[in-house]
Amino acid sequence: MARSRKPGVLYIGVGSHVVAIQAATGEELWRTQIKRSSYMTLHQDGDLLFAGTGGELFCIDRLSGAVLWHNKLKGLGLGLVAFPGSSEAAMHAAAAAAAAAAGAA
Repeated sequence: MARSRKPGVLYIGVGSHVVAIQAATGEELWRTQIKRSSYMTLHQDGDLLFAGTGGELFCIDRLSGAVLWHNKLKGLGLGLVAFPGSSEAAMHAAAAAAAAAAGAA
């Protein structure tokens, strides 16, 4: 989960989607489908939002939800994509990934 620098907007990753929510009302502003995965990490930088999921990286416009680019990070596996300063989110995502792997075994 990433808090917006734009007042009142919360960005969440759930399932295969990144969603922008108006914090004061709960209204959904936009929803963008990316890659299906059991976990997702988010990081924002200015008007850009970065979503890491299933070993891939997506760059999303925070205002419109449009995917600007996608990098498959070839050769790096399907692991957790960690961002600087997001250790709590990474910890939760790693725990979810471990739980999912344990359930599949």
